[in-house]
Amino acid sequence: MTSPLRVGELRPNQLLHTYGVGAVADLPNLSVVIAGLDDWDLTSSEIVPERRLLAAVRTQLGPQVETLRTPPYKPETADPFGDWARVGVPVRLFPRWLRCSDTRCNRLAPVDSGLFELEADMWRPERIRYAHNCRGHGRNRPAAVPARFVLACERGHLDDFPWLYYVHGGSEPAAGEHTLRLSERGTTGEAANLFIECSCDRRRSMAQAFGRDAVRSLPACRGRHPHLGSFEGCGCESRTMGLGATNGWFAMQARAFSLPLGDTDVDQRVAENWPQLSVLAPIGATPAGAVQAKALLPSLACWPDLEPYGVDKVWKAIRQRADSSGNGSGDGDQDDGVDLITPEWRAFTRPEPIERPDFTTQRERPPAEYRGWLADVILVPRLREVAALYGFTRIDAPEWDVLSTESDRMVPISRAAPAWVPCAQTRGEGIFLRFSEDAVVAWEKRADVAGRGRVLAQANDDWRAARRLPPGSFPGLRYLLLHTFAHMLIREAALECGYSASGIAERIYAATGDEPMAGVLLYTAAPDSEGTLGGLVSLGRRDRLGPLISQAIEAARLCTSDPLCADHDPRDRKELFGAACHACLFAAETSCERGNHYLDRTLLVDTVNGSGTGFLAR
Repeated sequence: MTSPLRVGELRPNQLLHTYGVGAVADLPNLSVVIAGLDDWDLTSSEIVPERRLLAAVRTQLGPQVETLRTPPYKPETADPFGDWARVGVPVRLFPRWLRCSDTRCNRLAPVDSGLFELEADMWRPERIRYAHNCRGHGRNRPAAVPARFVLACERGHLDDFPWLYYVHGGSEPAAGEHTLRLSERGTTGEAANLFIECSCDRRRSMAQAFGRDAVRSLPACRGRHPHLGSFEGCGCESRTMGLGATNGWFAMQARAFSLPLGDTDVDQRVAENWPQLSVLAPIGATPAGAVQAKALLPSLACWPDLEPYGVDKVWKAIRQRADSSGNGSGDGDQDDGVDLITPEWRAFTRPEPIERPDFTTQRERPPAEYRGWLADVILVPRLREVAALYGFTRIDAPEWDVLSTESDRMVPISRAAPAWVPCAQTRGEGIFLRFSEDAVVAWEKRADVAGRGRVLAQANDDWRAARRLPPGSFPGLRYLLLHTFAHMLIREAALECGYSASGIAERIYAATGDEPMAGVLLYTAAPDSEGTLGGLVSLGRRDRLGPLISQAIEAARLCTSDPLCADHDPRDRKELFGAACHACLFAAETSCERGNHYLDRTLLVDTVNGSGTGFLAR
């Protein structure tokens, strides 16, 4: 059951990247799991129009998904009991087992045992806690803190640790007949020093809940989804996980940039909201119908986004869009489906500059010393990225191309098929670099480069075979080249532009065929003003970009882990990267779009192994 109390605060972006649906949030005195979408109140939630992203989400969840929405929010006021205090994201208490924080007590029991009392504080939500009556009364009662361990399985289920079952070696007596305590015999906090003690004189170390012993010590997974309040059949092997462990929740997201869809700002807004506005076009085909359609405009849910332009301008833009399609409804301009990359590539490589509130580009001449392979430099002073959460995994991150073959790993974010998904908008800046197609093709045709490609492709197949996946899905040498270049430049740019390395993200455009692509976008996307300070765009100027690339190339030639890094054979351990490690190329999760896979310095520069396959080799 969800709590009616306000128990804490999270930023909207945290609800997608860190504490999304199904994630456990560790509050000062409580531990809660973010409830599923079925329990969210959308009264204070806004619709975000982003048609390309919505199409991508529908491929994962189905055509019933109608909208992308921001998390519910109202600005805070001085009144702690105002409407804003009742607006937010619902949570459920998890885990349900609590432990008394008094070291002389250490009582361990479920929250519904009657031993713990909830102390509410409407003025200071961070002080809300459960207290144990083991010593005196009033505010001096010790807090009851969440139990340190939970159970999880590879299919994404999450459950309370079976304390009674575990300490009794597989049998589970009634909770009221036994008293449990969780004590520590040391200062390190490791599992071997933690003991569960029962009033029946049974005692067991937590060390046996991990490793090989865990298979014999733990029950099979019950298939619990605490965020949905449901159980389903499972029976997989359970694993003990520390509360708040980083592998407890991995977001599955789709991302897209807001691209220009019209010649003016009002045309852009009309195009973004066209699924709602298109119904008015046939009504307004006659003068009388136009009056009726204009009267209906303010009643649409998207009107707050269009109101600044006025009814007349908005209606004129609707008619122009409908007439341009030739069928009166505006449906003639088809979206690019679920291909999120190609429309962005076309926008960045457009010859003329673009000036929109959410997408602005400026051309800059490439540095003279790199014009042999660097065809275009595009500065992007303004861009907007929208990310949508459509699922998550536990224990293992959602590796690329796995979802289509292991869909049971994706945990649903609602009990029923969702009609909407949560999203977050971030604004930032960036630099787009387009490689010369002729230079890249010539490099790909070299025999030594093709040989290195076979090694990497074999390692890719071995990695997939180890996970019982079919071979294939290797992104190609072009992608590895561009991806390695992006990581190399992110590290150097972070030292020059003032942003942290984790605050700079990448987007790789790599494709062959009828519309070949070879480009890299480095961009910042922050939920506050930090992402638009101009520090990254300034590095794209001709006088700064040349030295920046030179420094990055020089740094990539030698890694502090060489020769081990440079000589690394990805086939030895079935890995998806070649000459790459934390000392030279690996980036933060927020920066890399492939989880630090598909990287290889030998494809970019000369390393100490002397392979000579580098695209930028001397």
